[in-house]
Amino acid sequence: MSDGREWAASWASALDALELDVAWVEEALRAAHLPPADEVARLAAWVPPADLGPLPADLVVRAAALLDRQTHAARATVEAITRSRRHVAALDALRPHRGDVAVYVDTQA
Repeated sequence: MSDGREWAASWASALDALELDVAWVEEALRAAHLPPADEVARLAAWVPPADLGPLPADLVVRAAALLDRQTHAARATVEAITRSRRHVAALDALRPHRGDVAVYVDTQA
């Protein structure tokens, strides 16, 4: 394999991995479920591939589409977090506050 084809193949492989990750996030958002902690940790521990060099021209459109998907997934994640926090706040507001309950019992009275 020539250096040019290896370089393009390395970039294609890197984009494949990123596309799988963003597809996983999109599915988690679509299903509206909490993913397993080990899966989240795996995605959070991502390390960019080293020595890829510049993006090959024939992969620019694919990379731009991937960036759009990642940006959309990031926004959707923020929106889901915001909704979740609002739900928690609403539930907390519905809980009865028992501020008039004695903290201790006076056995001398």
